[in-house]
Amino acid sequence: MRIISLVTAIAVVSILYVLVFERDVLKGFSSGKNIEELAGDLGDGPELNTEASVALSKIKKSEKTISVVVVKSTAKTIDSAVILRGETAAARSVEVRSETSGQVVNEPLRKGKTISQGQILCSLDPGTRQASLADAVAGLAEARARVPETRAKLDEAKARLTEAKINFNAATKLSEGGYASETRVASAKAAVRAAEAGIASATAGFDTTRSKIQSAEASVAIAKKEIDRISLKAPFAGILETDTAELGTLLQPGALCAKIIQLNPIKFVGFAPETELNRIVKGSAATAKIINGKEIQGKVTFISRSADQTTRTFRVEIEADNADLLISKGQTSEILIASDGTQAHLLPQSALTLNDDGALGVRTVDEASKVEFFETDIIRDTVKGVWLKGLPEETNVIIIGQEYVTDGVKVQQVFQEVKN
Repeated sequence: MRIISLVTAIAVVSILYVLVFERDVLKGFSSGKNIEELAGDLGDGPELNTEASVALSKIKKSEKTISVVVVKSTAKTIDSAVILRGETAAARSVEVRSETSGQVVNEPLRKGKTISQGQILCSLDPGTRQASLADAVAGLAEARARVPETRAKLDEAKARLTEAKINFNAATKLSEGGYASETRVASAKAAVRAAEAGIASATAGFDTTRSKIQSAEASVAIAKKEIDRISLKAPFAGILETDTAELGTLLQPGALCAKIIQLNPIKFVGFAPETELNRIVKGSAATAKIINGKEIQGKVTFISRSADQTTRTFRVEIEADNADLLISKGQTSEILIASDGTQAHLLPQSALTLNDDGALGVRTVDEASKVEFFETDIIRDTVKGVWLKGLPEETNVIIIGQEYVTDGVKVQQVFQEVKN
């Protein structure tokens, strides 16, 4: 047992020595260097045993070349849709609230009920509103009845002023000829001033009457508006999200009567990253898939120009027909927005690998049979493979063995046909 432990310890020490002190040699061996070069690099390391010497002598006879399986891939133009994750949203949503106080006098409508535009949701007790309207109408009629009287007074005052001016002119001319006294002229002048004051008074009375008419009309309008407010109606057709207020409930201004949502058309809301924003155009065709597999066709109606401060994404809305109301608010959806075509390669997902920096890509073989790494972006994932962009138009891609080689290593290619 001691001999076995000693041999094991020697083997472990040798391996650790190579890993720690001869890493460059080990890396060169994996990249296909000649054994003579490696022997020179080893320097004054531990003596190789007889079996190792025999193995190295066999390796000297031929240069080491790693075989890899490659496929010849040619880029194709595909419709590169922008894919977003999102949810459904109502096209319109509103909370119908009371503008006045009153007790609900109608039976409630239950949530989920389809309603039409203008349908009454909550009816309030009218109270004395009808009496207030009748009083306002009577006040308006009284104000309008005074219009002929005030207008007649104004016309009378104007006639008196005309008469006074004629008398004053006549007295003035007679006085100039010595046929009238100064007293008569002064009396005629005073009559003109009195007539002018009468016109001013009649005009003020007429203006007061018109003001009363306007005030009465405002009172009538207020009374009618107050009566309109006791009937809370649906502003648009939709579905009740809540029950309407219960019979007998006292609603105050601002109190909730019901909440309505409109699901036709339906909206799909997603959030696009900054890198995809320029590929989305308002009016573009879009396809939305909900969790039950149903696909709905629509178009982009809104693209936000303000990014979310937390996620740095931009809100995108798609509008689609939902006449059968089978799609509800808040369902998870996948949104595909049509974009310009792009050149891409269809390759097996197993061909993907990571380089030393952690970048995702594939390894290819150039004309000199040396390995080269290309960082790629995944455009679309399908059952046949993944569509990748970032590669040359034609290239030989390693699909088996890419994890055992590095850039610059010379390899032997074994071609395999890929069925797309």
